Amino acid sequence: MTKNLSTVLRSSSKTIRVVYISSYIPRKCGLATYTKDLTNAINLLNPHALAKIVVLHRAEDKFSYPKEVKFRIKQDKPESYLQAAEYINKSGADLVHLEHEFGLYGGENGNLILSLVDALKIPLVTTLHTVVDEPDSAKGEIIKQLIEKSEIATVMMVQIKDKLVKKYGVKNKKIVVIPHGTPDLPFMSTDLLKKKKRLSGRLILGNVNLLHPIKGIEFALESVALIAKKYPNVLYLVIGQTHPVYLREDKGRYRNMLKERVKELGIEKNVRFVNEYLSLKELIDWLRVVDFYVTPYLDPDQAASGALAYAVGAGKCCISTPFMYAKEVLAKDRGVLVPFRDPAAIADAVITLWENPRKKLLMEKKGYEYGRLMTWPNVALLH
Repeated sequence: MTKNLSTVLRSSSKTIRVVYISSYIPRKCGLATYTKDLTNAINLLNPHALAKIVVLHRAEDKFSYPKEVKFRIKQDKPESYLQAAEYINKSGADLVHLEHEFGLYGGENGNLILSLVDALKIPLVTTLHTVVDEPDSAKGEIIKQLIEKSEIATVMMVQIKDKLVKKYGVKNKKIVVIPHGTPDLPFMSTDLLKKKKRLSGRLILGNVNLLHPIKGIEFALESVALIAKKYPNVLYLVIGQTHPVYLREDKGRYRNMLKERVKELGIEKNVRFVNEYLSLKELIDWLRVVDFYVTPYLDPDQAASGALAYAVGAGKCCISTPFMYAKEVLAKDRGVLVPFRDPAAIADAVITLWENPRKKLLMEKKGYEYGRLMTWPNVALLH
């Protein structure tokens, strides 16, 4: 009797059962979205052993998680990490994939995750979302221990791999570079999309973030005031809620300060705040509208930016401060780097490129071509 297609596919490929440790939707954080996007893409390549998630859960979280979440680690409870290790060891998984960011885990500098890692009896892969410059610091010691316990560590940039090899003394073959993923979007004009948003005829700048002072939005606002002197139709879209963790201590003061700055600069007609946590579809709809994607971030050591990755992958003309991730993805004329805290430089880059559409289009195409290497299907295959 002929085998059915499912049986044939299952027998022709090795199924790899993976448990992922991370934050996860519906939590509002970049790592949660990243893990969802990554596992969705990997599930398409590994359909007979769908991803299982062990999620970091805070005391204040009241989430109803989707069915792939199989275990909740109570962030600040040491015993919960050992219970998670016991669950994973008995789960039948072939591999554990740890998404590591210091602020995600409990203890000093997130050191409670080390007890879980020590108790694992199956192979571990760790993706390092932040690698500090000082190997002998408390955070550096945690990174070294995670790498030691891992079969492989993955990072998103060649510069980060070089740092681990040269500063941390990690063997070259133990570090694999896999870029941040992006949706696979068509390269297209903004005209039709602007029309749908009732924004036809506007010169549009934008960024999509969980709002936080480290994003440097006030410097982009000052650049808008300069651009508006020559192009009064300019519109800057500040898209996204305030980061929920920061909001608890900030109480909305940063957003209110930005709104006050808009009034002081007299650019109320040139700035729109979209204070929402967007679905992927909504995020993409806004992203497609912008003519210039601006990341005026203030941390030179920032080693990843999902928002900038998405903008490059969508073929946007990107203007950014030279933080570490931007310097790599926008190299070779894939975007424009401007000095930190320099509104005039942002304005000059926008005006120059807006008045030279051929140069702008060439830059967008170079970014888009580079972004093809970063689409989620390609990133899933690399994993």
